[in-house]
Amino acid sequence: MDFLELAEKRYSVRAYLPNKVEQNLIDDILKSAQLAPTAKNNQPHKIYVLQSDDAINKIKEVTNCTYGAPLVFLICQDTNESWKSPYDDNYSSGEMDASIVCTHMMLTAQDVGLGSVWVLLFDKQKTSELFNLPENIKPVCLLPVGYPSDKAAPSPRHSETKSLEELVTYL
Repeated sequence: MDFLELAEKRYSVRAYLPNKVEQNLIDDILKSAQLAPTAKNNQPHKIYVLQSDDAINKIKEVTNCTYGAPLVFLICQDTNESWKSPYDDNYSSGEMDASIVCTHMMLTAQDVGLGSVWVLLFDKQKTSELFNLPENIKPVCLLPVGYPSDKAAPSPRHSETKSLEELVTYL
């Protein structure tokens, strides 16, 4: 499958089978995270693989958006490793870098036959506390992953896109 076909077929899965995800598929997803581009190649991301019953139960305390996935990636940024802009004292690349990493992981999950959904609706402070994250490790997003159930389907708005004319300006 070519990239545009892969991108078009991917959708946010909100219902999963309870089947565990095989380690070789987890490894493929993590390899794509390792290969993702980051500012100055600082690689300021830290990924927690939540798959034990204890870890899944903890993440369910901070969000209702795991949708029964047997595997959740907690993607964080290391604020000590993030690139800092010399032009803006308040800008750090960490959140953007973690987002790029999550995108690679999400697309790889689709490529290996799994579903995923990008989740931002979670209590980041409570997540840090529950998983005893160091102060410099900041949660950015969650990526529940697994085999889509028969109930999984793209949202009604999935195929709605703005026209290129609305999105693109040539200068």
